[in-house]
Amino acid sequence: MGMRPVFSLKWDPMKQIIKEILEAEERVNNALQQARQKAAEIRLAAETEISGRTNDAKQEAREIVQTTVDEAKKEAQRIREERLREADREQEALLDTRTGSRQELVDRLCATIMTTTDGIDEQ
Repeated sequence: MGMRPVFSLKWDPMKQIIKEILEAEERVNNALQQARQKAAEIRLAAETEISGRTNDAKQEAREIVQTTVDEAKKEAQRIREERLREADREQEALLDTRTGSRQELVDRLCATIMTTTDGIDEQ
């Protein structure tokens, strides 16, 4: 019969060191995985918050623009109405002037005719 190797039941320090290294690597890998997961959660939360703030800012900007447009429309309408009133007043003044001029012309013609008629009557 051949000789069988005899296994020592003694503690092998090299195996223990390798075992501890593998366990440490596993702990490091678990910690890295947890850190990556936590970083992904933080990134998602930050992106969600940024998106919400961006949407809020866009909505506020839309409201400001709409308010500004509404105020500009009101001001334009007010100016338009004022210009129309001014045009109406100018038109009325022009008509009054023309009417006055016509009336003055009629009065002069009548006076001339009356003067002429008086002169004819005297002759």
